[in-house]
Amino acid sequence: MVRPILRITALFCLLASPAMTQPKHYRCPRASSPIRIDGRLDDAAWRNAPWTDDFVDIQGAGHPRPRFRTRVKILRDAEYFYVGAELEEPQVWATLTEHDSVIFHDNDFEVFLNPSGNGRNYFEFEINALNTGWDLFLPKPYREGGSADNSWEIPGLRTAVYVNGTLNDPRRRDRGWSVEIAFPWAAFASRAPVKAPARGDQWRVNFSRVEWRTTTEGGKYTKVPHLPEDNWVWSPQGLINMHVPDRWGYVEFADTKTPR
Repeated sequence: MVRPILRITALFCLLASPAMTQPKHYRCPRASSPIRIDGRLDDAAWRNAPWTDDFVDIQGAGHPRPRFRTRVKILRDAEYFYVGAELEEPQVWATLTEHDSVIFHDNDFEVFLNPSGNGRNYFEFEINALNTGWDLFLPKPYREGGSADNSWEIPGLRTAVYVNGTLNDPRRRDRGWSVEIAFPWAAFASRAPVKAPARGDQWRVNFSRVEWRTTTEGGKYTKVPHLPEDNWVWSPQGLINMHVPDRWGYVEFADTKTPR
């Protein structure tokens, strides 16, 4: 979601930003074997799927390199579009447990999908380390007068989170957390005419990670006051605004299968 205090700044940056780097590309293979959604990314199909490039600052070149590594794998089969993410994190925490909470108030991982590729009728999903999700649909970007439809739910969605460490325990140093998401192809039909892609089809897609700086008070993590969040992404936007779909990356659907 666009943070309200950043909307005016984001629009200015959009108009004034320098030339963008080329959007990222990813060839999405077919899964050659079943995927168990447990957050671990250790199934044979995942092991042989390629990683994306490591995430960068949302604004792109000339901005600080992310403090922690983030990368993604993507797969598909007849029923699902799979996203697997690995987030390096020495202090894994989360607080939000209610579905459709504003998940980016915690550290989170976000998926943006525009099947049509024309910047219209796109979908967003956010998840935190407690496996709490927020799904929403936008007929058009905020800057064009769009508004989020929070009533959209993802029928048949499957998600899981694995914490490589101890959640919400500042006494211990963690290694990170990983996420598995299975989006059913049929889940989008209530808002847009989306079907399972054919070989060579492309979707506009991006992935984002929100990361807050924290301190410890009373044995709990708390955000450092007055510091904005970091925004790290797969394909840089050139400004602090994920809702510019024509700057997302491309996922091309291949017929190749991951080795067994």
